[in-house]
Amino acid sequence: MNQLINDHLCETRNNLIEEIKLLSDSQFNAKPDANSWSIAQVCHHLILTDASFARLIAWAIKHEDSKQAERKNIHLIADRTKKVPAPEFVVPADDFFTVQQILELLDDSRGKFTAFLDTIEDPSILAEKSFKHPFLGDLPLDQWVELVYIHEQRHIEQIKEIKAFIKVEH
Repeated sequence: MNQLINDHLCETRNNLIEEIKLLSDSQFNAKPDANSWSIAQVCHHLILTDASFARLIAWAIKHEDSKQAERKNIHLIADRTKKVPAPEFVVPADDFFTVQQILELLDDSRGKFTAFLDTIEDPSILAEKSFKHPFLGDLPLDQWVELVYIHEQRHIEQIKEIKAFIKVEH
């Protein structure tokens, strides 16, 4: 895997952990309102995203009809002014999660994602194949990898907003 991408994946996940590790379980599960996610749910969404991105990249690599696609400005995903509904398969559970439980799941999901990337024998194939993103259209697989940390950065900002709303001391 590209070292720069790996560094971004690690740095972003470390930033996420710094935002959540000192929260109480009740703060972690508090919702700003009935229609919003808790910080725990945001984190669960990120865990589900790691797994779904690995599955879709693996699928697209194996399929002959996966073609090269034009590169997109994927940093648009970081824009929190644009509300983007999560696809059903990455909608978080409404369960009560402990901070410790989510920290372990985050570590596991990112470990599995990076281990999957390390199994790709020829990473150049990621630029040659694509998969349709629900909002960006056909997206090269290497940009799907980058999207993991850009998407996570978006949600770190959301977590900061939730913390401000539920009045967490920094």
